[in-house]
Amino acid sequence: MPVFDYSFTVPAPLEAVREFHRDTSALKRLTPPPTIVQLHALEPLAEGSVSRFTLWVGPLPLHWTAIHKNVSPNGFTDIQQSGPAAKWEHTHTFTAVSPAVTEIHEHIEYEHKRGWWGVVTRLLFSRPNLNFMFAYRKFATRWHLRHARP
Repeated sequence: MPVFDYSFTVPAPLEAVREFHRDTSALKRLTPPPTIVQLHALEPLAEGSVSRFTLWVGPLPLHWTAIHKNVSPNGFTDIQQSGPAAKWEHTHTFTAVSPAVTEIHEHIEYEHKRGWWGVVTRLLFSRPNLNFMFAYRKFATRWHLRHARP
């Protein structure tokens, strides 16, 4: 089973990082162009909350339903209930490095489906594409936290 890990720090306190991620619509701000996120149903981040959205990669729609688990002040896991992959579990962990700096660790365990969707996810979730996606997330997270209203 493929595993992907990515860590970075942001110049923001743990509470600010937690609040930024608590807004489940942050997915739109964290998804790199040219992918477009269409949000269908979002529940506030809580144990068992559900998010339904479509990721448009060009003309290709990736319909996704995610369930949030292990929600705590230091992170959460979103688990694909339905979507393009056979399995997708994405754990976000927040660790205070200092009162003004927080480390974000992203850990994904995933599996590909057979057939057409397996080909699609092998291309979209290849290591280079995941590295690009999370480098963008690092940039976007830092930018939005720097420009957040107090």
